[in-house]
Amino acid sequence: MKRFIQYILFSLVCLTVNAQTKSQADELYKKEKYEQAAAMYEKILKKDGVAAALYYNLGNCYYKMDEIPRAVLNYERALLLSPGDEDIRANLVLARSKTIDKTTVASEMFFVTWWRALVNSMSVHAWVVVAVASFILMLIGILVYCFVPKIEVRKVGVYGAFVMLFLVLISNIAAYSQNELIENRMTAIVMAPAVTVKSSPAINSTDLFVIHEGTKVEILDNQMKGWREVKFEEGKQGWVPKEAIEEI
Repeated sequence: MKRFIQYILFSLVCLTVNAQTKSQADELYKKEKYEQAAAMYEKILKKDGVAAALYYNLGNCYYKMDEIPRAVLNYERALLLSPGDEDIRANLVLARSKTIDKTTVASEMFFVTWWRALVNSMSVHAWVVVAVASFILMLIGILVYCFVPKIEVRKVGVYGAFVMLFLVLISNIAAYSQNELIENRMTAIVMAPAVTVKSSPAINSTDLFVIHEGTKVEILDNQMKGWREVKFEEGKQGWVPKEAIEEI
């Protein structure tokens, strides 16, 4: 019991210290000391783990410092953890508007776009909450159907249970999809000022085209030492040096 109390007290102290550290970083940002604030946010992320708010604030620092690739990178990381946040999305659009390469997203079937938008409308945690709440309501609907004598109420119970079952399935699939995006991060941001995309993972291979910092890519192959095969939003693909990009 004594150890448990000590653990609780230690956890509370850590939370208080972390909150104070973030407050200090926020204060530095307000004072326009962006380099110091960015360094502190980076330190908090390495020490205490990832958080959408920290990545968002860090992205703001880099944007103010005119380090657009790092701003895009951190906004993307924040959006990955909190896909429904409109402030993060707006700042990401603003930062990407300052990059050199203006890509055109490849067309896809409307239902794929619709599903992607639905999945990205909420975070993993939010989808889990929806799943649990829907499951509880489904059980209530089943109980109503089984024990309420009035036929009209029983119909409401059984139809409601089916609707909630549908929501349970959708929310679980969405939560799984969101978690896969976070756990298996196969996207990256180009960090080098300019990179020549190659036809194969070799310096003397054919030059395909040039891309610039801040461009988002999908990683297709990360098995070749020192090289990554990447695909761009407009559908083009090729090989780039590993150090030219940084994974989201």
